[in-house]
This record gives sequence, C-alpha cells and structure tokens, in this order.
Amino acid sequence: MPINNTITPTGRGIPTTTTVTIDNGASLSGAVNLSGFTLIGIDMPASWTAANLTLQASIDNSTWDNVFDSLGTEVTITAAASRFILLNPADFVSVRYLKVRSGTSGTPVNQGGARTITLIVRAI
Repeated sequence: MPINNTITPTGRGIPTTTTVTIDNGASLSGAVNLSGFTLIGIDMPASWTAANLTLQASIDNSTWDNVFDSLGTEVTITAAASRFILLNPADFVSVRYLKVRSGTSGTPVNQGGARTITLIVRAI
C-alpha cells in the first residue's frame, strides 16, 4: 500500500505536521511514515462524524496491527470536531508506519465525508 505522506524535517525538536485522510464512508486512513519522528498531537477537522480515534501500526507498511498499551487495552484517543489533542511523545517512539481509525477496532465509525486529520510530529 502506498504511503500517504512523508515528513520533511524542520529542525531538531521543532514540531511539524503531516496529514492523513479518512475517505467518505470509510473509517481507516491511509498510512503515514513516521520514521525519525514521534507523534505529539492531533488537530481534528471541523467536520467530524462523532467518534474517538484508535490506531494501527506497522513496522514494514505491509502487516498492520491495532495498537494496544502494555496492559492490553486498545489505545483510544478521545476526539471531537475542532479539537487539538496533546499526546505523550514517548507512547509513539516505536511507531514507524501509522494509520488512524475513526472508532475502535471492534466498532469502527464510517465518516460522513472525506476527513483530513493533521498529525503534529517532532523529530527524534
């Protein structure tokens, strides 16, 4: 599967952005390559069909797994329209390729239009 975006470094420790899009009627975004970066925040679009976010990760951009924490709980990010969400960078240091899902792996929520989500990242 092709990578949705690659990230251009702006300088050590300076945040930059990339985007992923969830297509109309879909719940899962395309992939983004976070190589050399860690996710530090998410900027949600103004048009968002109500749902939290969950994630899929891959080390090879081929085999994808749902993201769980060390306690076995699916990582769920509370999301809403027009929300800037701060994340702990340490939680995402090991993620190479990332997809964003609307809803959970068990209950995905299809979006009512194409939704572009801005990912805020920082070089590591």
